Amino acid sequence: MKRGLGILLALMAVACGPRGPWHKTAHGLSADGSKARVEVICYTPEIIRVVKSPLYAPEDLSASGSVVLKPGKVSFRVRETAPGTVELTTSALKVKLDMGSCTVAFYTTEGKLLTGELSDAMHLGSSSEHFRVCQSFSLEADEAVFGLGQHKGSGLNQHGKHWHLENVNTEIGIPLLHSVKGYALFWDNASPTEFHCNQTDYYFDSQAGEHCDYYLLYGGDADGVVRQIRTLTGAAPMNPLWAFGFHQSRERYVSQDELVSVVKRYRELEVPLDGIIQDWQYWGDHDHWNAVQFLNPQFPDPSGMMDEVHSLGAHALISVWPSFGPQTQIFKDLEAENLLLPQSTFPQGYGVRVYDPWNARARDIYWSYMEKYLWNAGLDGWWLDATEPEHQPVEPGDYDYKSPLGTYRALRNSFPLYSVGGVYDHQRALTRSRRVMILTRSATAGLQRYGAHVWSGDLVSSWESLRDQITSALNLSLCGIPYHNSDIGGFFCAETYPGGNQNPGFRKLYGRWMQLAVFTGMMRSHGTHTPREIFQFGERGNADFDIQESAIRLRYRLLPYIYSQAWKVTSQGASLMRPLFAEYPGTEGIEDEFLFGDRLLVAPVLREDDILESYLPEGDWVGFWNGMRFNGGVSFTRSVDPDIVPVFVKCGTVLPIGPDVQYAAEKPWDSLQIRVYTGADGDFTLYEDEGDGYAYEKGAFSTIGFHWDDASGNLTIGSRKGTFPGMLRKREFRVVLVRPDAGAGLDNESCDTIIQYTGNSVTLSF
Repeated sequence: MKRGLGILLALMAVACGPRGPWHKTAHGLSADGSKARVEVICYTPEIIRVVKSPLYAPEDLSASGSVVLKPGKVSFRVRETAPGTVELTTSALKVKLDMGSCTVAFYTTEGKLLTGELSDAMHLGSSSEHFRVCQSFSLEADEAVFGLGQHKGSGLNQHGKHWHLENVNTEIGIPLLHSVKGYALFWDNASPTEFHCNQTDYYFDSQAGEHCDYYLLYGGDADGVVRQIRTLTGAAPMNPLWAFGFHQSRERYVSQDELVSVVKRYRELEVPLDGIIQDWQYWGDHDHWNAVQFLNPQFPDPSGMMDEVHSLGAHALISVWPSFGPQTQIFKDLEAENLLLPQSTFPQGYGVRVYDPWNARARDIYWSYMEKYLWNAGLDGWWLDATEPEHQPVEPGDYDYKSPLGTYRALRNSFPLYSVGGVYDHQRALTRSRRVMILTRSATAGLQRYGAHVWSGDLVSSWESLRDQITSALNLSLCGIPYHNSDIGGFFCAETYPGGNQNPGFRKLYGRWMQLAVFTGMMRSHGTHTPREIFQFGERGNADFDIQESAIRLRYRLLPYIYSQAWKVTSQGASLMRPLFAEYPGTEGIEDEFLFGDRLLVAPVLREDDILESYLPEGDWVGFWNGMRFNGGVSFTRSVDPDIVPVFVKCGTVLPIGPDVQYAAEKPWDSLQIRVYTGADGDFTLYEDEGDGYAYEKGAFSTIGFHWDDASGNLTIGSRKGTFPGMLRKREFRVVLVRPDAGAGLDNESCDTIIQYTGNSVTLSF
């Protein structure tokens, strides 16, 4: 009550405090307006932070866990342009503060309005031990906006939508709005937040906060905005090469013999596989929920199991939850130090509780069990399930739990950031020779700096769920998180497709979902009710088997391209899955196709009747499967054979095609097919490193540039730059100019000429 009275008195205070109405600071300006203290802080010329606090409140400008950037040395000018109006200008933005209304507006340097606060829209009201924080912003009536995380049935454009931003299974709430006008607004608040977008304005309304705190990031276009988000919240590290192969999972493998037998079966069939994933209950019964130990007698020798998996050239991930049963030793260790959240969680009735990831000591204990019982047994990666966290039901009092960083209410949506980050940081501290590989069910801004792959949760098997995966991935990508995937076929299939893999409807859906998964960050089969392994769908020669095998082989053919694009994600702040409007303005309404990297357009079939309704953007394109030329700027409708996922390659593309392998690192890339899609100039940079470890961060990698000059018919392969242990000193490139009878589909043998490349620049004439 005392604090609430203080807030009320502060909000009633007059404008000019003892510091004066406004003054320039080292990084921007500070002003005491009529309603609040306003800080405008320049992090870069393109990134501006605004903090609005009650007048005379203690000043706290510490950044949240999402933000890693510090205010930089930015050249800016501050001046009073009119009575009561202060303008701050950088080389990229103009920021105007109206002292009377205490509102801030953002413009380009040319004077174009990006967005601005609406007058009298800020609210600082008491809520438990924090303030409720709300702010509205202007929006153009036809302005397409994106982001906000992942929401089922949301579509791509979020204009006119309302979302409750609180992480739960299948829903990821990120208060970051990405505008087609080339900016993003990151509302830096981790408490449950309402987002509401009307025709000409939108607002964020958060349950808890010390102040109104947000960032305006200007990038000019979609890719530029994502780069700014990564600048603010952290770059995405490289995943190991094997992470980009195919991964098999199910709920669940009941023994180590069954798990190993699946890997052996894939090898016998010569179907590529890089990962096998062990789901829950390797710890035994629910009384020992998530013991982070192999207590199940069906897993008597975890180290021996992993030795067999590794001998087959595969890797394994294992499910670890952030909640523990009271009979487990990890529960007892955490409870002894008061490091468990108070509420019970899934599975109900067993006293299972969630740990406090905001406490460094809790993160240490969590990792100590993972290291002792899983890492030391040879596990390669982590499936961090239920990182929302999942707890049912949530009682109002649960939000009042206090951790060292604040209340659960204030920190709610940052749980995955701290839990995933703790695992990443501990493994990084342990070794530099193995890259961290994490699969997680939830996310928040900044999660990309842990290299985590986010999946869309426990979906129902349906064509609607399949269609949702594109917009989910793209909106998450537009929030700066590049690696998204889903359970191929959907998690729950019993109600929609009784009989599971014996149901023809499920088989068709599964095949189309598999084709989409080729072009996501992680290609992973998983689900309950029915086994998902390829051999559960028949034998080679059976259409359902062959469709899956073709998709998996396509993934491996594209690994040199995918790995090179992953390097662009890491080094240039790029995205793996991109909306069409990132490159083709005016296509904001297209949400059932996307760009994969910077050269491939993917238009997956998302209908049971095999009909594709698609749009090919302006320019000239070549069909990946048939090598035929297509003119862009047109829409088309056609039936697509079940074994084909429509992919179009931009003319001017130089595309490396990898060898036929059983797993990603089985063969070196000493003989690559280089496809040239003529019709325009083009460039490509082939990236290579050791495939694992963090030596690349110290410069242990190489790049080879390719340039196609269409007018002269010359392909120049540039001098190799960089070096790393095990790098190929000599190799061959088999170059083919793509046409209907050469260089199409899974063909990686045809070529027009072979070049023995030793690292020196060479030019080929065609």
